[in-house]
Amino acid sequence: MERVAFLLEKTGERIPCLLNPASVVVRRLAGVQSRQSTSGPLTGAALKDDPLLYTGGGTTEILLDLLFDVTLAGSNLNTDDVRDLTRPLTVLAEGSEGDDGYGQVPLVRFVWGKAWNVLGVVAAVAERLEYFTANGAPQRSWLRMRFLRAGDSAAADTEPLGDDLQLEDLPEEIDIPTDELRFHQAQGAGEGAEDEDGGSAERLDEIAAAHYGNPAWWRLIAAFNKIDNPMDISAGDLLMIPPDSSVGEKA
Repeated sequence: MERVAFLLEKTGERIPCLLNPASVVVRRLAGVQSRQSTSGPLTGAALKDDPLLYTGGGTTEILLDLLFDVTLAGSNLNTDDVRDLTRPLTVLAEGSEGDDGYGQVPLVRFVWGKAWNVLGVVAAVAERLEYFTANGAPQRSWLRMRFLRAGDSAAADTEPLGDDLQLEDLPEEIDIPTDELRFHQAQGAGEGAEDEDGGSAERLDEIAAAHYGNPAWWRLIAAFNKIDNPMDISAGDLLMIPPDSSVGEKA
């Protein structure tokens, strides 16, 4: 079974988890608030509920409980400190300097098999460490993560072609000379991942990240290869990879 992973939207880097979560909590908060007047909340003694104002938007959060343990039976991990495994995830909640010079948290995709592919940010992490060695190195970590869905609109202030290639951006016919084409043979997904037929294969967003530096460009590969279901890729499939100039200048 494919393990949970986080894909950095900017670089395509993949951060895998050691084990899948036992449960996932999805919580939705609608964009509403109590109506206000200049003197305070707009309400009345005869009302059972405060009048609400729909402000638009809202918040969707995903709560994950992840387990990391370097002492698991059959593990070939060569570290005694479980934080070597969890540090890449905790760093996602730390601010970094963006291209515009302002601090920001990185956009990442929460990916789990064919059922989960959510763009967002890691808003918070809490880590409980257990089973310490004589040198004080923890060997087990219970990591709780709060992941907020951001949606593709989070990159609306950048060139759309560079951050989220849409189907409508693609020309109806893509005619590319053979000598400009590249080819990619789909490899196994690794990490013990298996598809429904028992095989394992890469995802199109991983292939796009490798060739274009942006996983959002998977749509170009899908359209050029006439792939209706982007998850229907098998190990060994030969895909044609058109140059990004077939659509326009890459942002």
